[in-house]
Amino acid sequence: MNYSLFTSESVCSGHPDKICDQISDAILDEAIKIEPKSRVAVETLVTANRVVIAGEVTCPRPIDYENTARKVIKELGYTRPDLGFSDLAKTDVYIHQQSPDIALGVDNEGAGDQGMMFGYAVDETKELMPLPIAMAHALCRKIDELRVSSLTYLRPDGKSEVTVSYKNGKPVGIENVVLAVPHDPKIDLGQLKEDLISRAIGPIFEEFGQKIILESKVIVNGTGKWDIGGPASDTGVTGRKIVVDSYGGMARIGGGCFSGKDVTKVDRSAAYGARYIAKNIVAAKLAQRCEVQVAYAIGCKKPIAFAIETFGTENTPIKQIEEMAFKLLDMSMRGIIEGLNLRQPIYKKTASYGHFGNNEYPWEQIK
Repeated sequence: MNYSLFTSESVCSGHPDKICDQISDAILDEAIKIEPKSRVAVETLVTANRVVIAGEVTCPRPIDYENTARKVIKELGYTRPDLGFSDLAKTDVYIHQQSPDIALGVDNEGAGDQGMMFGYAVDETKELMPLPIAMAHALCRKIDELRVSSLTYLRPDGKSEVTVSYKNGKPVGIENVVLAVPHDPKIDLGQLKEDLISRAIGPIFEEFGQKIILESKVIVNGTGKWDIGGPASDTGVTGRKIVVDSYGGMARIGGGCFSGKDVTKVDRSAAYGARYIAKNIVAAKLAQRCEVQVAYAIGCKKPIAFAIETFGTENTPIKQIEEMAFKLLDMSMRGIIEGLNLRQPIYKKTASYGHFGNNEYPWEQIK
């Protein structure tokens, strides 16, 4: 970690790409409720007054895809057709069953695809997540809470960006914050900025033990105007926020997204397993910073590669850390799914504010 400044961004739950991730994962949850071993690979696209759902689902009973999507959209606050997108948007569904060629490998408890995945942990926050992405997520979560509870002039959608100063690999302060939120045009930019500084930035800085920064270091709605957000302004697609979903760019990422995929897809399950191992290594104070890499071939039961990097922060020989890692979790397909109890309908929630750092998730537990 040699950067003197590092920036990460997050997005609010009503961001167009996150609408898609949540719809895809809500469909996964519905399939798991019917049959925990359901196979799901679903992509969603949203644009002005239109939702398109496509992919493969193998489940013993039918799922009401359209109603599932409308429920998610309504929960996110998109209820006004006059703003260009709402829970009444036209919805097209193109779903078929999983390819039998893919099913051959998965049925034999092998990986559902090839690929490499990474898990990461660092002692910068109590969740053992990088400080920039942890604060960016917290700001977006706070903005969403305020939109529902008190700052009702805010509209769904939004983004945050946090730049952290580092010295000798350790965070020493916050350099600047960028927020973008659509809102009722009757509210001027000055009031919006004042409200977000006092009601969002202030509480989150206090939560993370950071000194509040000067107002000049805060940018809100950089163009000076944002009235209409969501899919009416910006098309969304499942799986386009993989950096937001993981570690904010501080760690390497694999080639695939998480959302809309059942846990036989190693893009999802192996990334969770790798995070579990990395977090437990840092929690045990064997290293201050840890990245775990795994790679799979389709149909193979075990990873074809497994490696650990601690960036010179280890307090124990790497060989001993690797031995501990192998004991923590069996990284075979079956081992990850059963070891972390992944066949639960918990995935819609993961599609907002990142898949890591929330201690409710099984891959976040300290063994």
